[in-house]
Amino acid sequence: MEPSRIAVAGASGLIGGALARSLAADGHEVVRLVRRPPRTKGEVRWDPEAGRVDAAGLAGCEAVVNLAGAGVGDSRWTDTYKARIRSSRVLGTRALAEAVAGLETKPRVFVNGSAMGYYGETGDRAVDESAPPGEGFLPELCVEWEGAAAPAQEAGVRTVFTRTGLVVSRAGGAWGRLFPLFRAGLGGRLGDGRQYWSFISLHDEVAAIRHLMDTDGLSGPFNLTAPQPLTNREITAAMGRVLHRPTLFPVPAPVLRSVLGEMAGDVLGSARVVPKRLLESGFTFAFPDIDGALKAAL
Repeated sequence: MEPSRIAVAGASGLIGGALARSLAADGHEVVRLVRRPPRTKGEVRWDPEAGRVDAAGLAGCEAVVNLAGAGVGDSRWTDTYKARIRSSRVLGTRALAEAVAGLETKPRVFVNGSAMGYYGETGDRAVDESAPPGEGFLPELCVEWEGAAAPAQEAGVRTVFTRTGLVVSRAGGAWGRLFPLFRAGLGGRLGDGRQYWSFISLHDEVAAIRHLMDTDGLSGPFNLTAPQPLTNREITAAMGRVLHRPTLFPVPAPVLRSVLGEMAGDVLGSARVVPKRLLESGFTFAFPDIDGALKAAL
């Protein structure tokens, strides 16, 4: 894509921040959506929960990327926090999709975040984008989250959903919590360790989003996960191998449930998600294996 104007919601987050830096480094003008009064000409105000977007600030954008939302793993899943997770995603997506649909000159593409949580518990069964949604809080959230982008789709804007896996990074997300534990020699498998974890390096996450933005004709859901998901036991061994630390302290399932509450079901659950459509689109992973992804994060 030639240097252009690109709006990013969620640019203060792990993925959004990395994407914004990557785009800016390549000469794109990055417009960041913020909830406070704008401080620079590169910021546009919005209020996701209230459904308000300064649509005028999106004028001239070739692409709009929405990666905003309260962190799923940032707090115990109380009813209040689950409502916040939902509203920050569903209401924010709807507000941005309506703003995009209302522009006189619409962007070429609207990229909306989603998650591999769409599929729920998959056990040993590998699933691609053709699989139906699972059951439970996260699958129901993802269905509603993606559905909130309908105004942009109905307005004829090419719309992409990024069903992201566990992003390997020291800077945040699940791995942001795992790295310090393993460095201290306190890491270990979670539960029986047989559950599949579908991971992706932060580098490949950003590269995949840019690939989906830049490639005309791509729309709908894409799984952003490495080609070969691994079990938690295999990933634990890789962490020990790469960090040169023992992995002797498994965390029993009852302990996880007492600490994490309802969220423990997703930590102990198995998600064997494969990026079929992403690979078919011609994307090449820089770090397809866990050792490479871990080393890239160090």
